[in-house]
Parts: sequence; C-alpha cells; structure tokens
Amino acid sequence: MAGKREGGRLVYADLLRVAAMLAVIVIHVSGGWLESLPVGTADWQALNVWNSLTRWAVPIFVMCSGMFLLDPKRALPLPTLIFHHFLRLVTALLFWGVAYHLLYALLDGTLRLQSISQALYAVVLGNTETHLWFLTMLMGLYLLTPLLRAFLRGASRGDLHWFLLLYFLLMMVLPLVLRLRGSQTAAYYADHLYLNFTLSNPPLAFVGYYVAGYYLKTYTLGRVAEWLIYLLGIAGAVATVGGTSLLSARAGSLDMTFYSYLTPNICAMSVAVFVLFRYVLGVSDEPSRKGWVSAMSGCGFGVYLSHVIFLILLRRFGMTALPIPTAVAVPLLTLMVFLPSFALSWLLNRLPVVGRYLA
Repeated sequence: MAGKREGGRLVYADLLRVAAMLAVIVIHVSGGWLESLPVGTADWQALNVWNSLTRWAVPIFVMCSGMFLLDPKRALPLPTLIFHHFLRLVTALLFWGVAYHLLYALLDGTLRLQSISQALYAVVLGNTETHLWFLTMLMGLYLLTPLLRAFLRGASRGDLHWFLLLYFLLMMVLPLVLRLRGSQTAAYYADHLYLNFTLSNPPLAFVGYYVAGYYLKTYTLGRVAEWLIYLLGIAGAVATVGGTSLLSARAGSLDMTFYSYLTPNICAMSVAVFVLFRYVLGVSDEPSRKGWVSAMSGCGFGVYLSHVIFLILLRRFGMTALPIPTAVAVPLLTLMVFLPSFALSWLLNRLPVVGRYLA
C-alpha cells in the first residue's frame, strides 16, 4: 500500500524527514560522548546502541531528495535546479560556515570585525563545521541530477536492479572487505578497475542512495520483498552494534568501520526504515497529523544545519554527560538540542526572501 497524500504532500516523506532530523541529533549527541568513555563499559555499550540504531539518518535524507528530484515525471528545468535547489545549498553553506566560525570566536573571546571576512575565507577554502559536509555532497548530487534523470527516463526496473546491485557490491561490500580483511586480491581489482572512489568523490559515493529513494517511491514491493527487507534491516542493526563493539574491543578505542554510511549494514537499515515508513507508518490519512508533520518536516533542513550550535553550547557548559542512566540521558539531551534548533529554524524560515535559503 502506497503512502497517503495530505494536502498534496506525501505523508511518509514528511515523516521520514522528521525521523531523520531527530536521529541525526542522536548520532551527534551519543557520538561525542562515546569517544570519551572506555570501550566495553555499560555506558559505552548504551551509547553504541543509540548511535548504531540511528545511523540511517543521513542516507534517509539523501533518499528523500532523490525520491522527488529524480522523478522524470516531475518537471525540473535546469534553471530551477541551479537557482532554486543548488543556490540554496551554496547560500546555506556560506551562511552557516561563517556562523560557526564566529560562534567559536565569540566563545573564545577573539571575535572582531575582521572575523567575518576571515571566516568567509576559511569557508571558501573548505574549512567548515564537520556536519556541513552534507551540503557539499548534495551539491555534487544536484549537479549529476540532469544526467540521472535522463538515465531514469529510459531505464527499466531491471536496469535499476542492475545499477543498485553494482553500487551495493562495489561501493559497500568491496570496501568493507578491504577494511576488514586487508585482502590484497580485492585491493588489486579495486585499484585496477578504478573502483576506489568512495572518499575522493562523495557525490558518486552516495548516488546509490539517491537513486534508491526514487526507486522505492516509484515501484511497489511485494509482501515477500518487504519482509525480507525488514529482516535484512534488523540484521544490519545487529551487525552495526555487534561489529562496532567487537572491533572497538580489539582496537582498544572506538572503531567506526560499521558506522560508515557506505556499508552493507547501514544500507540495509536505511532501506528498511524507508520501506517501513512507506508501507506501515505513513499510510494513515488522519487529518490531525497534517499540520505538525508538515511543519516539522519543513524545518528539518534548518534543524540539521543549526543543531550543532546547541551541542557546542552544551559542551561549553559541561552538560554533554548528565548524571542519569546513559540510556535515558541520550534522548533527554537530544530533546534539549532539538527544541531550540527547531525554534531557530522556524524563525529563520519566516524571514522574507532569504529565509528558505538559510533553513
């Protein structure tokens, strides 16, 4: 059963954005705390579970972009893509990149008038807050969008199966094998087939998720395929938690191999979450949900961009580790970060003209 539409909006797409918005905050709340604790302790394991079970957030954001921008049935003239979608990313990168530099200068007591030009220069050189990498990755995907739409316009479902299979094997399975086994044979073929572009070309690395979003929105899955995806998603979650715990215990510090978005386990989780929202959680046509889901979804971009401000402030005031059980502290800290981030995004969205470019 496909997701319902409310007021022209696809319900499950809005719900996915809201869920991913919260999940990415969980990742950042638990991640910084995780690195400061001894591996294997009860608190470390609790944080590992929280972080592992929300790693689907970024792939879901990418899939939500692909499900609409790649649909060849929806008009997307090149000027609209460049001056509407792409320009929004560029503006947001410059604004938030500078904002984070100025925030650090303010907290360090070094804020001066020339700090603005220095911050802008640093952003142009690529020196930005870590989570803003997502914007540059999306820029690359947007530039590839006209070519991908042309491919999808003529591609059959079988063609897409082949494309996604190659992506899965070459961008996820093979790199993980190289990392875990150090196989010289695999490394040889990867080098000579020029398949090692995961880190050097982020847009190409995430193109499979981008196309998968379109595929999962466009085509209906059978019951067997749906349940198989759920089982693989559960297996991916178990592999992420257990694999991270095992590798970290061996290394004596946090090993993030299984946390990578470009691994089979995170891919399985991401697809399962998307399918769950499309076929189970997003099918209700209850009118009362329309307002709050749409409002929260519309602020998702701004929440992603701004939430690190409040993480920085929590760290500055020593509130990143609360004196309560860790399993409870993570959602509480997530709420403490989400609420002001949502409020700031909501306010920025209401600025005339520039609001939509900033949040």
